[in-house]
Amino acid sequence: MELDSREELVYVVQSKDLAKELSIDEQDDFPEVFATSRMVALMELAAARLMRPLLDEGELSVGVNVTVNHLAATPNNEEVKAIAIYKGMDRKLYKFEVELHDNGGKVGSGTHTRAIVKTERLVQGALNRVKT
Repeated sequence: MELDSREELVYVVQSKDLAKELSIDEQDDFPEVFATSRMVALMELAAARLMRPLLDEGELSVGVNVTVNHLAATPNNEEVKAIAIYKGMDRKLYKFEVELHDNGGKVGSGTHTRAIVKTERLVQGALNRVKT
């Protein structure tokens, strides 16, 4: 993957993506705007798609770190575009600058790192970690 390679992902915000949907108790009160967690998910997905050509059979890329600022609210049914730009390696980690835009401009920005792992090893490690 070349430095400054980029992936853009276009998505239309749906009701399931709203902060209001994060409520798990009637006392939770969140607005009906695009949730920060969904913004981060789209940023990660754009970076993961950019890494696809690097993966061998039985491998996948996983998120290691995300540092973002959510700068503006986006309403339901609005189109957003997540952008991931490859910025190089930090040991075994792939570094990205990430952004999210809607029709009003930049909504979020930050950095993200990913690693390549063996799928089977990751799943087995997760199962072993929680066994008592």
